[in-house]
Amino acid sequence: MDGILAISQRIAQIEATLSLISVPRVRPGAGSGTAFSEVLASAVADTAPTVAAGASNLGGSGFRVNGDGVPVDLAAHGNGRIPREALEPVGATGHRLWAPAARSFERLLSAAAAEGVAIGVTDSYRSYDVQVDVVRRKGLYSQGGLGAKPGTSQHGWGMAVDLDLDASAQAWMRTNAARFGFVEDTPREPWHWAFQPS
Repeated sequence: MDGILAISQRIAQIEATLSLISVPRVRPGAGSGTAFSEVLASAVADTAPTVAAGASNLGGSGFRVNGDGVPVDLAAHGNGRIPREALEPVGATGHRLWAPAARSFERLLSAAAAEGVAIGVTDSYRSYDVQVDVVRRKGLYSQGGLGAKPGTSQHGWGMAVDLDLDASAQAWMRTNAARFGFVEDTPREPWHWAFQPS
């Protein structure tokens, strides 16, 4: 009987949350998986608990991450399953990131270039399949390799870049990257820089 009571209470909580969600009207026949995913992403963004919210000098105003540090506007898609159009290009590099990370990284690249420092980008967003391939080729990080367990990579959220850095560029990054929200957070990988909004 306690199980039924607990389920009933959880259903009531869910119904209360759903009653707070404002769902845009979609004309019949015009809807698709895209319309549903947009409504779902919006609903998740409006109801998810946040660690960081509001204005930030790192990625613009209004971005939010959930309790796991995952952007709420991407959480509904899943790590490594984010559609191309949900990510923003990083200048003319051919790479894509979560929009706040992309904008902040572009500012980082401009600041470095203004000081005569060249920073190359070798990797950014990784799909789940690419994450699997990285582990196949380079091994799991936890076992001495270089790949995160597929589905857990910061690259899979569009929140990390791998960079081509000479000694002066590496020194510049270590001195300046934090101003743009990027940190060198993976031992054994001095090329890996993750965006950590605050």
